[in-house]
Amino acid sequence: MKTSTRIVLIFVVLLAFIGIQSFTTRVQDEPTAEQVIKKAQDKMQGTTTKAEMKISIIRPKWSRTMQLKTWSKGTTYGMTLITAPARDKGTVFLKRGNEVWNWVPTVERIIKLPPSMMGQSWMGTDLTNDDLVKESSMEKDFTHTLNGKETVGGRTCYKITSIPKEDAAVVWGKVISWIDTKDYLQMKTEFYDEDEELVNTFTASGIKVMGGKTVASLVEIVPADKTGHKTKMEYISLTFNESIDDSFFTTQNMKKVK
Repeated sequence: MKTSTRIVLIFVVLLAFIGIQSFTTRVQDEPTAEQVIKKAQDKMQGTTTKAEMKISIIRPKWSRTMQLKTWSKGTTYGMTLITAPARDKGTVFLKRGNEVWNWVPTVERIIKLPPSMMGQSWMGTDLTNDDLVKESSMEKDFTHTLNGKETVGGRTCYKITSIPKEDAAVVWGKVISWIDTKDYLQMKTEFYDEDEELVNTFTASGIKVMGGKTVASLVEIVPADKTGHKTKMEYISLTFNESIDDSFFTTQNMKKVK
């Protein structure tokens, strides 16, 4: 083989090798669907999370706004205090594991929500009581598949289809998520029933730094079968990883929390 031919052949093989190495690096750098879901969940969670929120319930002929404070510790404990309007002020919800209690100050009673009430609307919103309990089960209860990338809200997102595992106690038949490739923000989520009919769509916006993290400060929830219905959830403040003792999340403390 002539020297010039050998040089050309070596050059071609070298280019091919560099291309293969570059492609392999890109593949290795690309996260799995499971890793994307976990990073998205970690984004809005710390050891503990404290938040102040405003929730707007929008209906074809009326609308109303609530303000509230929330405290959570991992995925086990959660406390929500309604601070406005006046008629709901002081109402408290406590989550411990898969159980929920409700303190109603007007009647001075603590009520444990039975399973029959878990599918009902939470405070008139487009969320259910069950959403309060099972909001953090995506990682362990579903099998995830990465379906490429799409743009949502001006951001490139991983599109992930999540199917519940056979033994998972979940109400959804399928969940499709669009998660930002840069900051792992959950920009859009579609929830489907067991017949694969669309039930709710969550859309995030208002990207800003809160509590030292880049987060979506506004989430809109739109039910598929109710024209003109919408719930808006806006974070006013967020704090992560401040110490909260387990004793804070007790039925006795529901009457005292402020």
